[in-house]
Amino acid sequence: MTDDGPPSRLPLDWIAASLRRERTRAGLSLSVLAKRAGIAKSTLSQLEAASGNPSVETLWALGVALGVPFSALVEPPAPAVQVIRAGEGPTVHSERAAYAATLLSASPPGARRDIYHVRVEPGAARDSDPHIPGTVEHLIVSTGKLAAGPRGETVELGPGDYVSYRGDVPHAYEALAPGTTFVLVMQHI
Repeated sequence: MTDDGPPSRLPLDWIAASLRRERTRAGLSLSVLAKRAGIAKSTLSQLEAASGNPSVETLWALGVALGVPFSALVEPPAPAVQVIRAGEGPTVHSERAAYAATLLSASPPGARRDIYHVRVEPGAARDSDPHIPGTVEHLIVSTGKLAAGPRGETVELGPGDYVSYRGDVPHAYEALAPGTTFVLVMQHI
């Protein structure tokens, strides 16, 4: 199937959508933002309409006036709904245990949390060194049976069980049944 429609105007469309979004978040009118950025209101209006050819300097001035990084104005927008199918997504494996973690959601700027889907098999425990100070781990077991928590204080968990503990101390995960999976949220305070 071919698309005979007009050529895409990306990244101008991204820039336009980002400018409108950030200006709305800041509660600024076109006039106020243009004045703060030192550009003509008509230039800003054209940029929000995805026309014109914005310079780096213009976008930089707009970013400063909006209090957002330059990248917030030029990166493609994140989808409203993000789906990661089972077995897909960036996965890392342990060298010392049958442990694989798939990153589901990296911490966006300001949110300071990561979400993982983890698969672990019985055998060796997965020992984890302390994370940055203030880290808290939240864990929900999906399938199987798991021992998790700070070293020396691990608790046994089954499907649907939830545990929260400091992640800035040595801690461990150990599967107590084959096919154990869990969701891990690392919150960085």
